[in-house]
Amino acid sequence: MTGPEAAQALRRRIRSGEHTGNTSGLAPGHVQCNLMILPEDWALDFMGFCQQNPKPCPLVASSPAPGDPTLPTLGADLDVRTDVPSYRVFEHGKLVASPTDIIDLWRDDLVVFALGCSFSFEEALLADGLEIRNVTEGCNVPMYRTSITCSPSGRFTGDMVVSMRPFLAADAIRAVQICTRFPAVHGAPVHLGDPALIGIDDLSRPDFGDPVTMKETFPLNRS
Repeated sequence: MTGPEAAQALRRRIRSGEHTGNTSGLAPGHVQCNLMILPEDWALDFMGFCQQNPKPCPLVASSPAPGDPTLPTLGADLDVRTDVPSYRVFEHGKLVASPTDIIDLWRDDLVVFALGCSFSFEEALLADGLEIRNVTEGCNVPMYRTSITCSPSGRFTGDMVVSMRPFLAADAIRAVQICTRFPAVHGAPVHLGDPALIGIDDLSRPDFGDPVTMKETFPLNRS
């Protein structure tokens, strides 16, 4: 099933607790997003961070108003408090919880930012006959902290985090050509080749997500 109904059906499965895993390979034909939810007094700084760093933080949509849990420009019957398989709640910079909904945590001053996610172009890569290792292995994409410094904005600063998808060298060139067509969801990779050049020491130990099998491949890193 494709079209708006498919995306709504997936969100409803997530809302009911039927789907609790990552969404790589799901909702074909639709943009997938990562969410950042912040108090209103942090929102302007984060908006500036997205504007300064459009590669790692491609802003797709934001709340119509503080306290509004919908994103009407992205879809009908969408509630960010319930329609994500898992949330990561931080307090004073530390992860304190990973709930499956945030209804009890919702406040009238919260602002939602939807950032384009690299899951969105996996469909195009698969359609061209390229293997997406995390899809093949049914796991989340591996993600790594790098030595690439982002441009600061107010209270927001730090180094870029990239996802990685391994390809044969010839396939990597084709992957670059395909991903370049999707700037709203990171677009072309920020690096391909030796991961040590961007501060990644061990591909088998991602900082986030899951490790994938490395064969005779060429690592392709994107924000």
